[in-house]
Order: sequence, then C-alpha cells, then structure tokens
Amino acid sequence: MKAFRIHGYGADPVIDTVDVPRPGAGDVLVRVAAASLNPLDVKLQRGYMQAFFPLTFPYMLGSDLSGTIEAVGDDVSGWRAGDRVVARTAPTSGGALAEFAVVPADQLVRLPDTISFERAAGIPTAAGTAWQALFEVAGLGAGQTVLIHAGAGGVGSFAIQFARQVGARVAATASGDGIAIAERLGADLVIDYRNQDFTKRVSDVDVVLDTIGGDTQARSYEVLRAGGFLASIAAPPDEAFAKAHGVEAAFVFHRSDAVRLATVVDKVAAGVEVLIDRTVPSRDAVAAFHHQASGRARGKILLTNAW
Repeated sequence: MKAFRIHGYGADPVIDTVDVPRPGAGDVLVRVAAASLNPLDVKLQRGYMQAFFPLTFPYMLGSDLSGTIEAVGDDVSGWRAGDRVVARTAPTSGGALAEFAVVPADQLVRLPDTISFERAAGIPTAAGTAWQALFEVAGLGAGQTVLIHAGAGGVGSFAIQFARQVGARVAATASGDGIAIAERLGADLVIDYRNQDFTKRVSDVDVVLDTIGGDTQARSYEVLRAGGFLASIAAPPDEAFAKAHGVEAAFVFHRSDAVRLATVVDKVAAGVEVLIDRTVPSRDAVAAFHHQASGRARGKILLTNAW
C-alpha cells in the first residue's frame, strides 16, 4: 500500500510503498477513504513534540481518518467489515495518511450516512480539541463571553459554533477573508488582528481560547475578568503570570476519546460546519503538507484516498 512517511525529525515527507498492516487483538483494519492534516503533524515532523510524542522512524503521518472496516482483529465485538467509521489514532502511532490503517476498536465511532468521508476526516482533532478546551477544561456556559483566537482556523471554526450553540457570546480574531468566515460561522464580534488591538475591543471576558501562544497569549490576560479562564492549545501558560492577573489558565493536552468524538460527530450531523480549506488526492500529500506548514490554511486540509 501507499503511505505518507518521514524517516527522521526534520526530514521531508515522502510517499512510500509498504506492507498492509495486520490488526492485532482489540484492533480493526480500516480502509482509509479520507484523512486530514493538522498543525500537530507539522510539529511532529519538525521534532517540536519529542518530549510528549517520541516517534519511531520511519513514521507514518496523520491521526484523523474516516473509512470502512476491512478486517476485525481478535477480541473485537460490535464491529464488522463494511462499517463506516471515523477515528483519531494516537499521535505516536499515526498512520492515517495511508491506504489502510490499524485502529484500536475502542477509538472507533460509527459514521452516519449523512456525513461524507471527506467531512468526517476533518472532525476528530480540531472539533475534539475545541470541545475539550471550551467545556471540559474552561467550563464555558450560557451567558458567558469567550474570545477565540484564529476563528477561521480548524479549531477556532468549530469553537465558534460550539460556543454559540450553548448560548455564549463569541468574539473572535481573524484576518483577511477569515473575517467573513468567522462572521458567517456565528461570531458576534470579529476583530481584525492585523489592524486592530483586541485588548481594546473586548474586556471582562469569561474565557479565552488561545490557539496562538506567545505575545497573543500574554496580552489575552488583559481582557479576562477576575476569575476568568485562559485555555491554551498553543503553549503551556505561565501559572504565576495567570495568578498575578487573578485568573486561571491551563494547557489543553488533547487526548483521543471516543465518547467526545461521538459527541462532536453528532454535532456535525446536526448541522455544525466542517470548515474546509481544500480537498486534494493523497498523491498530492507533499504539497498539502507544505500548505499546512505555511499556517495559511482556512480550516481543514483533507486528503482523499487516491494515491
């Protein structure tokens, strides 16, 4: 089969021909119909995440996939060949960007017929991270105000929609055509971060979702109310700095969770939009990876199984 791999930290990704993997006990073999790229894939390739996710080379990229079950390993019940599924593999395992992938059965979620394989592949990491950050970590609720940085990105686009659904007021930062995207997704206020200082546009915010880190994270403390919460998916916050501002802060370390994934899949089935930057055949994975690495993607980069 064809697979998208790297042979070392910093090495350019390549398309290799490898053996089809065999599912072990508790696993299933999925014929991948579509997969998606995430910023994490770039960080893994560059070696930025070695402390959290040490890789074994050659490493097969990709964690978000959708497809049909090809074969079922021992000790697996409730699944059979032909079932439509969506899943997120562990980052250290990867394997989504290939013709076939082995996935633990307990990480599978049944895919409704109303969601295409392409849309489904854009759900797991981005939507799951947004949900975990807003509700499981920050505890966002109805009537509160949230500031979402990079509202036209993969995580931010889901976060805007989820926050609006629970009755929160949403402010988001964006630029260029991302401004119109964030407005269309439901943000009450969109701040052009290239021409406007977000600290002058919002205040007394209950929750900040930081997807940028650095100076953006540091200045975000200024807009939080006393007792507010900063949830960062970009970099661990400085606890002493947060305490000095009278707020709470936490780093959101996203972990695969089938229950959470099923929840966000249901949200998409009910109308939440999967913001798609582009859909390309898997044989163009190298170009797609470089576009992901550029940081200019508006939403998800999807790859269909066409090698």
